[in-house]
Amino acid sequence: MVTPRRGLHVLRQQAPTEFEATLYEPMLCLILQGKKEMTFGERTYRLGAGACALVSHDLPILSRIREAPYLVVLLNIDVDVLRGLHEDVGDLAVRDEGHALEVHRAEAHLLDAVGRYLALSESEMDARVLASMRLKELHYRLLTSPLGPMLRSLLRYDSHASAISRAIALLRRDFRSPVVVEELARAVGMSVSSFHAHFKNVTSSSPLQYQKSLRLLEARRRLVTGAATVTTAAFDVGYESPSQFSREYARKFGNPPSHDVAKGAKIATGQER
Repeated sequence: MVTPRRGLHVLRQQAPTEFEATLYEPMLCLILQGKKEMTFGERTYRLGAGACALVSHDLPILSRIREAPYLVVLLNIDVDVLRGLHEDVGDLAVRDEGHALEVHRAEAHLLDAVGRYLALSESEMDARVLASMRLKELHYRLLTSPLGPMLRSLLRYDSHASAISRAIALLRRDFRSPVVVEELARAVGMSVSSFHAHFKNVTSSSPLQYQKSLRLLEARRRLVTGAATVTTAAFDVGYESPSQFSREYARKFGNPPSHDVAKGAKIATGQER
């Protein structure tokens, strides 16, 4: 992966991959070559060259590369840049909040804006003068595109989309601690029933299920990098029982934790690439 501009990354993969559970942070994925499959909740999307996916919140998503070579441009969504556009586009109608994962063909205006932002790498002076304007333009193009309903909701701090975004930030910060849904709802200014409904709409899971995904994804990172044993990983991410951890881990990833310990060892010794 290379990062030619602030918040912009270009990733190339030479071979297809198996399904991986990953926590996607808010971003645009623009596929230039190859094919990708993404599963979120009960929906599965198959994307090819010219398609783009927009993720508006931190979401646990299953994905795999179906066809390689695979080339994708990734743009991090900057909520501060979004909200800086509120004065100009805040009157855009929001019929509904849309989905936290939206998939569409890339529009010409968006492709052009991405290309010009990438091109700033060729001139340090151009980058110094134009980078912030072109990044703002990129966010504007996303807001006004078919991908934009949920982003337009995020423009308003008092929207349900923004409240769930704040709740997710709290869960990510304290994912090892037990979830008290009533306290979480109160912290973001929502009733418990409304919080449950909107959290499920955005994340396709309950707060407890979401926290479990955070714990298991962090545990997997530790196991694959060799930072922990199965038992220490279980306790480190908040489980009280290693056996319960192992059962839920296998249910989530399709293999027991020991499988990823072995995988990490192979990567460390250069046997797997």
